[in-house]
Amino acid sequence: MARPDIIVGVEVGTSKVCAVVGETGREGTLRILGVGLAPSRGVRKGEIVDLAIATECVHDAISDAETNSDAEIGSVFVGVTGSHIRSFNSRGAILIPSDRFEIDDEDVQEVAVKAREVNIPTENHFLHSIIQRYYVDGQEGILNPVGMVGRKLEADFHIIHGVKTRLQNTLRCIREAGVEIDEIVVTSLASAQAVLDEHQKELGAVVIDMGGGVSDYIVYENGIIRHSGLLAVGGDHISNDISLGLRIPLTRAEKLKIDEGSAKLGESAPGEKIILKNDAGFSGKEVEREMLNTIIHARVRENFELIKKQIEQEMPLHMLGAGVMLTGGCSLLRGIKDVAESVFDLPVHLAREAGVSGPKSVLNNPQYSTAIGLIKFAQVLRAEEEDPGIIGSVLEKLGGIFRRRN
Repeated sequence: MARPDIIVGVEVGTSKVCAVVGETGREGTLRILGVGLAPSRGVRKGEIVDLAIATECVHDAISDAETNSDAEIGSVFVGVTGSHIRSFNSRGAILIPSDRFEIDDEDVQEVAVKAREVNIPTENHFLHSIIQRYYVDGQEGILNPVGMVGRKLEADFHIIHGVKTRLQNTLRCIREAGVEIDEIVVTSLASAQAVLDEHQKELGAVVIDMGGGVSDYIVYENGIIRHSGLLAVGGDHISNDISLGLRIPLTRAEKLKIDEGSAKLGESAPGEKIILKNDAGFSGKEVEREMLNTIIHARVRENFELIKKQIEQEMPLHMLGAGVMLTGGCSLLRGIKDVAESVFDLPVHLAREAGVSGPKSVLNNPQYSTAIGLIKFAQVLRAEEEDPGIIGSVLEKLGGIFRRRN
């Protein structure tokens, strides 16, 4: 039987399936017991395209995690992403009945519902409704309005929604692998939970999680989520550019990117060559190092510029005092920090997990950020379930389909 102090996060990514097993302790501590990793197949741009093959990969990763942690896995928190996921900010407002002035839990729940009374596509459902701020009779900076006296309660929420059927495919993949689902969490929110502390959220920061097929991002300012989004572009697109530009097989392009590539220009000697040795189906080739780096630089820079443009439509970048946090497997690419700094004109950090104990090989590897963040999010969610009035409906169930089956 699975232990109640065990929490498991699973990310079904484009390039890998990752499962991380955590153990909760007293006073909110969290220790990583083990991880499972499997190459991802049947997934494209963070979404399932071949259910049977993807299910095998999920099963392999979970089995690996059970072996490495010596723990039985019965249910998991799942990270979801995809180009169909959208977000917006919305304000709800209610009047307190005239026969009383004190605000109660039901009022807080009602104002959350009012914030979601907006038009979204009929095929979409709410994923997250995350409180930003409350107002009581126009007074700002209210953290918890319950018990306060007032006539009008308002609340701003950051709301995330997605296409129900496309999310169901990921969830079916998890269940077919033999485990139940506790909750689902968008990957950008999970990654931020892993790499940002409260001080950085107050100062203002953007977390960019660059995976194989998708780059998710989320923006915090004054301790709240101001904006979130994604680009359906990741490390696989860089490899594809290299394959096309240098006319080499995609598998060789991926290896060349990892072993020899850099997103930073001007570091190689003029005319410096990289020798690609003969391989099965490949006769070998010499490529110019600066040409390789130019291809990588162009795609990475374009990716950051598109994210920057989307953020600037919501808020000025100078408000992000803590700068940019890069995570995800693609953040391991050499020179990527320099490109990000030149685009955002902000401090850029290669983020690592904070507030978690466990093997350094796991905590210092950005490939595990989302799965670790899922575990940390689960801790917060469990705490809020004990006192849900603090933040209202953090996680909206989609018509019951994501509930754990008993």
